[in-house]
Amino acid sequence: MKESSNYGSVKNENPYNVPYRPQAPNNVKSDWTCDMASSVEKFRTLEKNDIDHMLTKNIPDVPLFDDNEVFGTCAIISNAATLRNSNLGYFIDQHDLVLRFNNAPTKGYEKDVGSKTTIRILNSQVVTKPQFQFVSSPLYKRLKLLMWDPSNYTSSINEWITNPEHNFIDNYISFRKSNPRSNFHIVHPQYLWRLWDYIQDHTTAHIRRNPPSSGFLGLAMLLPRCTVVNMFEFIPSERMTHRCHYYHEKVDVTCTFGIWHPLAAEKLLMLTANTMPDQTVFHTGFLSIPGYKSPICTSL
Repeated sequence: MKESSNYGSVKNENPYNVPYRPQAPNNVKSDWTCDMASSVEKFRTLEKNDIDHMLTKNIPDVPLFDDNEVFGTCAIISNAATLRNSNLGYFIDQHDLVLRFNNAPTKGYEKDVGSKTTIRILNSQVVTKPQFQFVSSPLYKRLKLLMWDPSNYTSSINEWITNPEHNFIDNYISFRKSNPRSNFHIVHPQYLWRLWDYIQDHTTAHIRRNPPSSGFLGLAMLLPRCTVVNMFEFIPSERMTHRCHYYHEKVDVTCTFGIWHPLAAEKLLMLTANTMPDQTVFHTGFLSIPGYKSPICTSL
């Protein structure tokens, strides 16, 4: 999955002032996800007491997930065009939790992507830009929502909130006031960089110094809550095409491995942790990663 290339600039190799970090040794193990449980801080969203600001005053009182919200099977559905004609919809809907991204629709595509949505991760462009109709669209109602907006690597919350990448604040507040019962949270911007640190520390090449993708963010969020996380079309199947998304005809050859996020490194980590045979990954179109609550991790 690829976020909009409007984020940052591909000409600037370090737009977020990320400090140099050495390459990892070539010893990444298949159970690296279990290691994340202790080496990466707990998934973190912005909280009311993080800063005295109108934004935080509108954050819901309830957390994105209660401590006791755990799941057996979780599905993370990419927006990839390779989902077309996959006939995976019924299988996707059998999962206990289904995560989708940005403005990806289900209506009209149920056969291939299913109809169930538990949570949707949004980048701040979707919340901000008028064409996405965020405040009024039914696509974002009656489900959990999580938004992220990147800061500089060393920015404080105060520095970030006064100069976000996209000025999402007014729309966030409007949405919350129109939907006061909505469970809509914001990723703490420094958590994105702790994930980036982890990817670089487990990659034997220097990765692009931009935040991880929504897909990897979703994986990190669900690993503590799911016995298994099935990721659909994050590794391209044999249905691979130059089209970006299953719901429109835009063609862009950079969609698969990206020019903004460190997607290649993310996908290699996903493949390393995968427990499915190659036939499932490259023909059916999904891979499986054991969560922290899986026997693989709990036995360590």
